[in-house]
Amino acid sequence: MNTADAKRVLETALICSQQPLQVRDMRVLFDDGLGVDTLKVLLQELQQEWAQRGVELVSVATGWRFQSRPEMREFLDRLHPEKPPRYTRATLETLAIIAYRQPVTRGDIEDIRGVTVNSLLLKQLEDRGWVEVIGHREAIGRPALFATTKHFLDDLGLESLDQLPLLDASAPQAGVLAALNTAASDCQTELDIPSAPAVTASDGGVLAQVETHRDFNSDSELLFLTGTQP
Repeated sequence: MNTADAKRVLETALICSQQPLQVRDMRVLFDDGLGVDTLKVLLQELQQEWAQRGVELVSVATGWRFQSRPEMREFLDRLHPEKPPRYTRATLETLAIIAYRQPVTRGDIEDIRGVTVNSLLLKQLEDRGWVEVIGHREAIGRPALFATTKHFLDDLGLESLDQLPLLDASAPQAGVLAALNTAASDCQTELDIPSAPAVTASDGGVLAQVETHRDFNSDSELLFLTGTQP
């Protein structure tokens, strides 16, 4: 199979897939006839070929996918004008702490936030697919350890947690929240979405709302945290 035909096969599989595809899964398309390095080169070439179109090929935590570009959102929203979901300040603060201090227990989160964490709040994050229980701490009561999921990284447009900005050690709570907000803002800037306002230590956190960017294949929501002043 020549290069042009191989790219056509990859392109078709990626467009028709409802979920991101990993490189190892793509090898099945060619009966393992193409190596990982070759596939990555073909994917990079596809990225360039789609650079001026309304959709783009991106690599996220769970694999490669086609998605609509942010500047197309206003047009796609006319097909689906429903309001995006809203999350409370407490929910987004808890998510930020889990993202940067994982694995953490409910008690750890309460120590950082200084308030009791509602069980329904954690369940909401679990139901959304952003956090999960990965084990239990060997302590009295064996409390559950929470961590973020690959789905969380996909929604932020990241491949790994290493791409999150570094924390500001001088203000632990504000630093965690500001850094997560910066991660979303960086992603938005790259995707030509207006960046969020700066967050300072005096803010004590971020009151966040969720904006919608629709996936090219399944019209599912890709969520980006946009900070606003409380």
